[in-house]
Amino acid sequence: MRLLVIILLISQSVFAQKYFTRTGSTGFRASVKAFEPVQALNKSTSAIITNDGQIAAQLFISAFKFRLALMQEHFNENFMDSAEFPKATFRGKVEDVNLSELKDSKEVVIKGVLTVKGIDKNIETKGTLSRIGDKVKLVSKLVVLPGDFNIEIPSLIRRKIAREVTIDLNYEFTEKK
Repeated sequence: MRLLVIILLISQSVFAQKYFTRTGSTGFRASVKAFEPVQALNKSTSAIITNDGQIAAQLFISAFKFRLALMQEHFNENFMDSAEFPKATFRGKVEDVNLSELKDSKEVVIKGVLTVKGIDKNIETKGTLSRIGDKVKLVSKLVVLPGDFNIEIPSLIRRKIAREVTIDLNYEFTEKK
């Protein structure tokens, strides 16, 4: 994480205002009706956003929590290979934003590169950026395909897992001083 933050900070002006979180919430759903819900939540995403919208985030795959322990074990060992690929990252930009001018909330476009299992995928999605007192909140949703990241779903359970995975982001940033 430190290397990612250092690279981002070096690439920005020394005077750029930055906001960060270590408790961002990243969840996903891959449920199919009539079967056990396939969903998990990670409440320890680290992320940083600069005044001009540059953003970077990182989370540990094994920090996703499932309702069923066995489902969590299968997720880490069989699907995500979290021992070999312990982290997922995103680096990109929230388009056309200046956090110092943000008053209430604004619909935004987020573009960047999502890296999962060592595979990079260009992502573009929409979200909402809001100012709440001295904090900045980012809420977004994106849809990915497991196959884009070489996540293989065995044929035995393929009908129990959605073809598309919905990822929900909810990050509340505080100003880094």
